[in-house]
Amino acid sequence: MTTTKAGGKFQGQKVSLWDLLYSKYITEERRRELVQQFKSGAITIERFMEIILTIIQQKTTTTTTTTSSMTTCTPPPETKSEKTTITTTTTETSFHGIRKNVTASELLDSKIIDKKLYEDLNTGKVTVNQVSEMDSVRKYLEGTNSIAGVYVQSTKQTMSIYEAKSKGLLTPGTSLVLLEAQAATGFVIDPVKNKKLSVEESAAQGLVGNEWKNKLLSAERAVTGYKDPYTGNTISLFQALKKDLIVKDHGIRLLEAQIATGGIIDPVYSHRVPVEVAYQRGYFDEEMNQILDDPDDDTKGFFDPNTQENLTYLQLVERCVRDPDTGLSLLVIVKKGEFYFFIDEQTKTILKAMTTTKAGGKFQGQKVSLWDLLYSKYITEERRRELVQQFKSGAITIERFMEIILTIIQQKTTTTTTTTSSMTTCTPPPETKSEKTTITTTTTETSFHGIRKNVTASELLDSKIIDKKLYEDLNTGKVTVNQVSEMDSVRKYLEGTNSIAGVYVQSTKQTMSIYEAKSKGLLTPGTSLVLLEAQAATGFVIDPVKNKKLSVEESAAQGLVGNEWKNKLLSAERAVTGYKDPYTGNTISLFQALKKDLIVKDHGIRLLEAQIATGGIIDPVYSHRVPVEVAYQRGYFDEEMNQILDDPDDDTKGFFDPNTQENLTYLQLVERCVRDPDTGLSLLSLNK
Repeated sequence: MTTTKAGGKFQGQKVSLWDLLYSKYITEERRRELVQQFKSGAITIERFMEIILTIIQQKTTTTTTTTSSMTTCTPPPETKSEKTTITTTTTETSFHGIRKNVTASELLDSKIIDKKLYEDLNTGKVTVNQVSEMDSVRKYLEGTNSIAGVYVQSTKQTMSIYEAKSKGLLTPGTSLVLLEAQAATGFVIDPVKNKKLSVEESAAQGLVGNEWKNKLLSAERAVTGYKDPYTGNTISLFQALKKDLIVKDHGIRLLEAQIATGGIIDPVYSHRVPVEVAYQRGYFDEEMNQILDDPDDDTKGFFDPNTQENLTYLQLVERCVRDPDTGLSLLVIVKKGEFYFFIDEQTKTILKAMTTTKAGGKFQGQKVSLWDLLYSKYITEERRRELVQQFKSGAITIERFMEIILTIIQQKTTTTTTTTSSMTTCTPPPETKSEKTTITTTTTETSFHGIRKNVTASELLDSKIIDKKLYEDLNTGKVTVNQVSEMDSVRKYLEGTNSIAGVYVQSTKQTMSIYEAKSKGLLTPGTSLVLLEAQAATGFVIDPVKNKKLSVEESAAQGLVGNEWKNKLLSAERAVTGYKDPYTGNTISLFQALKKDLIVKDHGIRLLEAQIATGGIIDPVYSHRVPVEVAYQRGYFDEEMNQILDDPDDDTKGFFDPNTQENLTYLQLVERCVRDPDTGLSLLSLNK
């Protein structure tokens, strides 16, 4: 069943109902529900397609809020005494707020966008997505990072605040104020699964204990609003504080957390507001500003468990580390005797005072402090620590510090290029002097991220992944590397599609790695090993909980797989990095190694089928996947193998469904997986 009417990424394409059903637009629950309805006869195939197209249309069309106003006009006495009702309908663009949609006019009224941007939105010159992505807007719609969880330095483990309390790493008092701050700034956070939940949801899912549910529901009202007992109106946190509806110290602590994470929340419109708007709406005043601007120990409502200091929320956030995968802020927990890195207040003041207008990337053309650059996405945690220590020891000056940071940002925001130098030696004809002239030709070419190394644009052209026109558009700057990388037809070969990342235990709703499932007896060692070999042979070993992709060496070092399987997985990984031809010393592909009997036939076929099922055969020389016809040309595939994989029997079905006890191809097993709604990873569902 195919259609050409789908929107979004399928616009203008002929696409099957199957591909639409398994696209990012359809949730796992909705997919399951529709398939069951179709199989039971409740809906026809045509109705099935109609529902899917409607869902995609809704998800790819700008959200609009429609307001209807009724005006009743009574005519003057000399006309007939009839009443005419005029209905005026205004359709207005809306954005995702903290708990509900926010109209563009509300953003204008709140001075988050200006009149010109508002008009550009209404005329379609800019989209909701483009405006939502602006730092100046996103700050008020989403806020900045609150303290999401803890990072245990000794074990390198990330865990939730409540789990840290349960394990005795945080006191109950410290844990409660941190969770109240989460609830009062938007959501309770699961830092392991990177999920944001309401208090009700977090208690239901066991992220917090029921003994704290009421306290957290009370803190959450800083987001959803308090009820004024005298008028019944919804009022803000500050207004509730002024009316003595909440304890002063508690209210100040939550208010400071809101300001530290993007601004005071307007509970009526469900977004944060600039300070001057908060003043106008009665959500803040000069007296409270003074209290928070010059805090003493009485108003420092948070606590650093490592140094035993009372701090403001902002100070504690600034001592956190960023999770490199999720971007969440995590409070570091160090054990006695371990080194605890943080930037003291004096150094922080110096870094905030040093400013520049020369930064690139997202800071282009702005005046920005060294502190903000240091804590931007461009600087890794390790580099930040190293530079601060060098500065504090006197090894580098503040000027050199700034220079290094600007260089790092410049390198990270400039298109990656690969430079190839070719040496041509020209021997002149006899009638000239017998000197040799050496000409060096340097060609700078745009490059893309491949599986394990960069891939040049000319290699993508040679591999028929891009055409001549797109190649020329890249070279002339008409399209960027990012734009081309995001095209489905290109991304498929650079990154591949989903392999089976882990398992999902239906009874407990728990996601876990393949190796953990084996260790808990949920998968047999044999089934686990072939699934992990397939991961290694299609790119990386995957941690489905932290959403990380690792080499075999890294995965063994981090305990994602056991050392007893390391050598087997390193062997499978050579399907990506290449095998060494013992006769020539050249790097050869998986199929070529199979043809030369360097690997067992069944094993090789299983890995080859997994590669094809996840985007295509991998070229180990250039580190990307290739279309089938290119694989034929390069000797990475042939007609005989195509026939074997095209019509598999039980001997070539190298994978196993533990739920039905069937032998399957990798593609068949992938198609039985569920998608993790947060990470998009494919998980093998276990019905135990």
